[in-house]
Amino acid sequence: MALSGWIEKATGRIGARQAELKLALRVTIAGTLAFAITKFFNLPQGYWAAITAVVITQASVGGSLKAAIERFLGTLAGAVYGGMVAALVPHGSPLGMGLAVAFGVFPLALLASIKPSFRVAPVTGLIMLLPPAGQAIGPLAAAIDRVAEITLGNIVGVVVSLFVLPARAHTLMMEAAAKVVSLNASLIELHVSELLAEPKGRSALQTIHPQIRAALKKAEAAAEEAARERKSHLTDAADPEPLIRTLYRVRHDLVMIGRASASPLPERILDRLGPSLKALRDETCALLLGIAKSLGTRTAPPDPETFEAALRAFVSETESLRSHAFSHDLPHGSFGQVFALGFAFEQFRKNVEDLLARTAELARKGNAEAAE
Repeated sequence: MALSGWIEKATGRIGARQAELKLALRVTIAGTLAFAITKFFNLPQGYWAAITAVVITQASVGGSLKAAIERFLGTLAGAVYGGMVAALVPHGSPLGMGLAVAFGVFPLALLASIKPSFRVAPVTGLIMLLPPAGQAIGPLAAAIDRVAEITLGNIVGVVVSLFVLPARAHTLMMEAAAKVVSLNASLIELHVSELLAEPKGRSALQTIHPQIRAALKKAEAAAEEAARERKSHLTDAADPEPLIRTLYRVRHDLVMIGRASASPLPERILDRLGPSLKALRDETCALLLGIAKSLGTRTAPPDPETFEAALRAFVSETESLRSHAFSHDLPHGSFGQVFALGFAFEQFRKNVEDLLARTAELARKGNAEAAE
C-alpha cells in the first residue's frame, strides 16, 4: 500500500509537470543534436552551437523564434564589430588589450542598453578579443566561425521546437488566460463577501491580486509569442491581442467593483439587497469559471443569460431602494456605494460580452486549425 501510494503520488506530480518535462526534453534534444552536428562538420568551437540551441529553445515555438532572431542579430553585430576592433586595434600588450576591450565593448553595450534584443552583442564582441580564437585563427575567420556556429544552434533549436513535442504559444496563452479568468471568479467572490460582511478575510485579497497580475503578464508574454507565430505563418489561430486587451478591461472593472466593496453594507440595505447580491455573485462566478474552462479547452463559451438575469434583478432592487422611504435615513456613503457597485457591474457586463466573443472566436479558429 505504501509503495502504490508513493507511485500514485509521483505519477500525479509528473502529470502536473507535463509542460515542464516536454520543455526539458526539447532542450536536451536540441543541445545534443547541435553538438553532434558540430562534431560531424568538425567545427573548431562547436560547443557554441550546442549552447545556443539550449538557450533559444523556449516553452513555445514563438518564443524560440524570438530567441533565435535576437541571438543571431546580437551575435552578428558582436562578431562583426568585435572582429573589426581585433583587426584594427593592437592588443598584444596588457595595455593594448585593455584599450581594445574598452573600444570593443562600450559601443555594443550601449546598443544592448538601447535595444535589449542585442544583449548578447557585447558578450560576443568581448569573446572575439580574448584568446585563443581571435589570435589563433585571425579575427575574420573567428567572426565567420562564431556566426556559423550560432546560426547552426539557432536552426537546431527552432527545428526541435517545431517538431519535438511542439508547444504553440496560442495554447500557452489560452491556458494563462483561463487562469486569469478563474482567479477573477475568486476575486468576485471575495469582493461580494466583503459587502455581505462574510468572514473571507482581507489577507485573501492581498494574496490573489499578485496572482492575477502574474497570470496577466504570463498571458501577455504568450500573446506576443503567438503573434510572432502568426506572422511566421506557423498557425492560423485568431489574433491574440484582442483577448489580452479584454482581460485588462475586465481587470479594471474588478478594481472598480473592489472599490465599491471596500466596506460591508449596512444591515438595513443587506436585508433588501442581500439575496439578489448573493445570486449575482454566484452567477458571475459560474460564468467566469465557465469561460475559463472554455479558454482552456478551446470550446464554445457558456450562455450568459443567467448572469444577465441576476444582474437585472440586482439593478432592479437598487432602483426600488432609491424610492423606498427608509433610504432617506441611510448614510449618503452607503447609498452611493450601492449605485457605484451597480455601475461597476454594468461596465463589467459589457466587457464580459466582449470576453465571450473573443473566447468563441478563438474556439472556432482553434477547431478549424485542428481539423486541417
